[in-house]
This record gives sequence, structure tokens and C-alpha cells, in this order.
Amino acid sequence: MTEASRPPIPPPPPPPSTSLSTPNGMNFPPPPPAPPAESISVNMPIDMPTGDKSSQTFETMPVVPKARAVPPPPRQESYQPEPPVRPISRPSPGHPTLEHLIREAYENGYSDLHLGVNETPRMRDRGEILITDYPVTDQQTFMSWLREIMSEDQIQQFKKNLEFDGATQYEFARVRINVFDSLRGHAMVLRLIPVKILTLEQLRLPPVFKDVSDYHKGLILVTGPTGSGKSTTLAAMVDYINNEHAKHIISIEDPIEFVHQSRKSIIRQREVGIHTHKFDNALKAALREDPDIILVGEMRDRETVNTALKASQTGHLVMGTLHTNSAVKTLERILSLYSAEEQEAMRMALAESLVAIIAQGLCRTTDGKRAAYHDILINTETVKDYIRQGKNDEITALMLEGEFDGMITMNQSLFNLYQEGRITEETALEMSPTPNEMAMMLRGRM
Repeated sequence: MTEASRPPIPPPPPPPSTSLSTPNGMNFPPPPPAPPAESISVNMPIDMPTGDKSSQTFETMPVVPKARAVPPPPRQESYQPEPPVRPISRPSPGHPTLEHLIREAYENGYSDLHLGVNETPRMRDRGEILITDYPVTDQQTFMSWLREIMSEDQIQQFKKNLEFDGATQYEFARVRINVFDSLRGHAMVLRLIPVKILTLEQLRLPPVFKDVSDYHKGLILVTGPTGSGKSTTLAAMVDYINNEHAKHIISIEDPIEFVHQSRKSIIRQREVGIHTHKFDNALKAALREDPDIILVGEMRDRETVNTALKASQTGHLVMGTLHTNSAVKTLERILSLYSAEEQEAMRMALAESLVAIIAQGLCRTTDGKRAAYHDILINTETVKDYIRQGKNDEITALMLEGEFDGMITMNQSLFNLYQEGRITEETALEMSPTPNEMAMMLRGRM
């Protein structure tokens, strides 16, 4: 086949159109071309196979753009759980707040509040309990009262132990708290403690109280039943020392009642459960804290008595309380903590350490107030001999004749109040530990 006889080569088909068409025949222009990728030419000498070195140009290569740095996510703060929300509790409608009750008791001179679920609030007025006009306390009201004076931890502690001891402070009074459970429901008793500490003169206490407070070492015991004013008397004695002597005074109380401010003396008050875990540990630690005077809230057991006696024998003045009704019974109570074989050694220790025993009671006076009467034993040389020999009956006889040394019996103290016109004959007979003897004294007066 000749060149001329060959058929012509058809032209190549046109490239496909990039325009877009729609079903109705409308055409859209093609999209703009993509921008050319960046290129870079690199000239590098290359070893040629022939050994000649020349500059050659590599083919153009696209450059990958650098990745943008992604900022880190915002820092998440560590999770802090929300603090527990304290329940909002209010008394039921028609019921007062606890502060209202406490203020009412304070303004009327009442000493105690008795509150409980399913009970009407009551207050103690100079020894007698008065019923108030408030409605019967329900559970909601009682729990709202607890939250006024106790933290949630303390409330949980009460629910676990079914008892709680503590104290709280208002601007007008300090309040000692005791919460407990009972057959009818939760209950509590509040003791009002004045913010202002009365002096020995304001309490009209005998001059011998100052004399025994001036001692530098030994053991002073203030005794009496609950509500007899032991704490008030001790507070007045400490206040006298604080104003007259430069001493270091450490008190261990459960709870703290009267709050002292350091004046001439340094006063450090410790509460069991808050400032120390155990009463005995605090008392032992006090011996290493350079004290001059140690105030023990209560001589609870033989271990406490042993430590107190040790402190009094090593140059410290120890002041404590006991729940006994007379000076002689106080000696018997201490000795009863020990076995028969130990009592002789304890009588010797008491005879050497004891400064005074002050047993106290309170009675209603003719003007509607209350007055203290006392049974005071001063440890003279004769009393020391009688303590060593266990002659307790003879000690009572010495007290009858020991007015010069500041000693007095309860009957003598009551009779003095009667002579001053501060109490009636009936009150003297009612409060006397030996009414027959008191009756004879009153008949001699008549």
C-alpha cells in the first residue's frame, strides 16, 4: 500500500468538557484551576560515573507545607468536690430559737434549761424547776436547737455515743451543754455560766478562802453535790490569785466553764476532747509545763488522785473538786479508792499534802437569791496527826473549835446565815446535815 493510498488518521477526540450541566441544559463554567504547588530547585554537585563533577539540577519537587502547631487544650483544674451543705433547720412554727430561750433564762437569772423532745421547756430558778408556756418540743425543733450550738460532726458524735458534753459561748453568757438520749427522745440540759467572774467579796465568802489561795504548794479540794457552786467558788479563787500573784496556772477541765484572762498570772485552760485527748495524760503533761498551780476539774479516780498528790508533793499547788457533802466524807471518799493495805500510806500522803477541804452547799435566801454555806477543814498540825491515825470523828470535833484557824461546820455556817436574817429557820433545818443538832442550836438562840 502506497503512502497516498493510506486512509487519513482521524484527529484525536476533544477533551471532555469540565463544565457542569444540569438536566435543563444549563451549563456552568468550570472551576478555576488549582494553584501550582510550590517548587524548589536544588543545585548539588553529583559524582558522575565518569568521575567528572558538574553542577546538575534536580527535578522540581513539591514542598510539603509545615503543619500548624495545635494549641494544647485548656488545663483542667483538679476536681474539687463541693463542701457538704449544712442542713437548713429551723424550729417548727410557734417554737422559739434556742438563743431566745437562753437569753430569757439569762435575763431572769435562771441557772439551767431542761429541753427534750415531747417535753415542755423548763428552767431552773434558784433550785426550783419552772414550767414555761412554750409548746411541747418536737423533733424538728430539737434538731434545729442542736445545730445552733453544735457542729455536724458533734451531732454525729452524739448520735453514735448517745451522749455529748461540751460548751458554747454567747456574748452575754457561756453555756455548758449535755445532750443525751432518753425513753421519750433526745434531751439536753444547759447550764448558764456568767461571763463575768464574781470576786470572793461579791460572793461573801469567808476570809480563809484568800488565806488558802496564798499557799505555794499542797492540795486544796472544793467539794459538794452537783449545782452547789463549786465551779463558781474555784473561779473566784483563781481570779484572786490572777490579780494578786505572778503564777503560771494550768487548768484541765471537761468542759471549760469560766474563761479567765491572764493578768498578773499566766492562765492556760485546756479542755478534754479539744486540747487534750485524755484527762490523765493532760495532768501528767502539766508536771512538765513549769506550772505553779494546777486546776483539776474533777478528781475522777485513783490515778488522778495519785498524780494530784504527786504534784502537790513536788512543789505545786493543786486545786480540785469532788462530789462529797462534807470535809470528813471527802477524806473517806479518797481513802475508799485504795485497798486496806494501801490506805495507811495514803493517809500519810494526805496528811503531808493537804491544805484545806471546803465542802459547799447552796440555800435560798429570804430575798429570793441564794447563799453558800460551808464545811471547812484546815490542815493544822493536830489535824495532820488525826488524819495519820484515821481519827475522823475527832476531826469533826476539832472543826467545831477551830474557828481561829478558819474552820467551820455546815451547821455553824447555816446558823450564822440565820442570825444574819438571810435564811429562815425552816431553810436552816432543811439544809442541815444533822437537823437534830441544828434544832438544838436554834432553840438555844430562841
